[in-house]
Amino acid sequence: MKMIIAGGTGFLGRTLANRLVAEGHEVVILTRGSARAGGVARARLVTWTPDGGAGSWAAEIDGADAVINLAGESIAGRRWSSPQKQRILDSRLGATRSLIEGIRRAAAPPPVLVSASAVGYYGPHADEIVTEATPAGSDFLAGVCVKWEAEASQVGASTRLVCLRTGLVLDKTGGALPQMLLPFRFGVGGPVGSGHQYWPWIHYDDWLALVIWIIETPSTSGPLNATAPVPVSNADFARAVGRALSRPALLPTPAFALRLLLGEMADALILSGQRALPAKAERLGFLFRYPRVDDAMRAIFRD
Repeated sequence: MKMIIAGGTGFLGRTLANRLVAEGHEVVILTRGSARAGGVARARLVTWTPDGGAGSWAAEIDGADAVINLAGESIAGRRWSSPQKQRILDSRLGATRSLIEGIRRAAAPPPVLVSASAVGYYGPHADEIVTEATPAGSDFLAGVCVKWEAEASQVGASTRLVCLRTGLVLDKTGGALPQMLLPFRFGVGGPVGSGHQYWPWIHYDDWLALVIWIIETPSTSGPLNATAPVPVSNADFARAVGRALSRPALLPTPAFALRLLLGEMADALILSGQRALPAKAERLGFLFRYPRVDDAMRAIFRD
C-alpha cells in the first residue's frame, strides 16, 4: 500500500515510516526540507509547504491508500510564550488544512486519514476515568485539540477519519522518556508534584501497531484514545521507571520548581493529567502487547 506521512521526520513519524517500509509498503514523507529526514530508511521524501493550501506535492495523495498526519510544532519544545502558543496552534491547523485540500483535489482520494490529536483534548481530570465520549476541556491544549480535530473533520465523505488522541509514548530512543531518566540514573528520581496526577501512556510498539490496525480496520472512525488500558499515577510511573533501572524513586520534584522552570507548560503537561482509557480500540478488538507499565518498562530497558 502507498502511505503518506506528514510529520514523518519526528520521533513517531520516523519509527512509523521505518515500520511501514519494513512491512513492504511504499512510504512518502511530506517534509519541509530533506535535511530533516535523518533516520528514515527507504522512504521517498517530497517537499511541501503546510500553509493551508495544496501545491504540487498534493499529487502524491491521489490514489494513496492512507494519509497519516503527524505534523506540528513540538508541544514541549520551548517555554510557552504567546507567540509560541500561536505557533503550536497554527502549525497544526495549517498542515491539516493543506492535507484536506490535497484530499479534496484527488481524483482517487485516500480511503482513510489518521490525524493526530492528544489526550490533552480532555483537559485535566484528576482520577476521573475518561474515554472518547468525555467532553473537551477548556485549557490551552484542549482548545488546540478541538480546533485541530475540527479541521480534520472537513475531509470528504469518501475518506474515513480517525483522530488519534495520543498519550505519553514510551521509548528510550525518543520522546519524553529519555529526558526523564537522568535523575533516576543518579539515584534522585521520583514523582513530580503530588504524584497523584494520572499519566496516560502507551508503549511505542503498541502505538505503531494501533496506527496500522486503524488503517486496516474499516469499522474504526472518529476519535480514538492511543493509550494503554492501565493508566497509572505519576508516582506509580516513577516507581516503574525505578524498578526497570534498579534505582530508587523516592525524591519528589516540587511543583513550584517546575512552574518556575516551565511556566504554564508545567501544569498542562506534567502536574495534571487524564486517566484515559482506550475504550474504543478495546471494544473493536485491538489487543495491546504492553497493557501494564511495568511490562512496558522491562521491554524498553532490556533492549
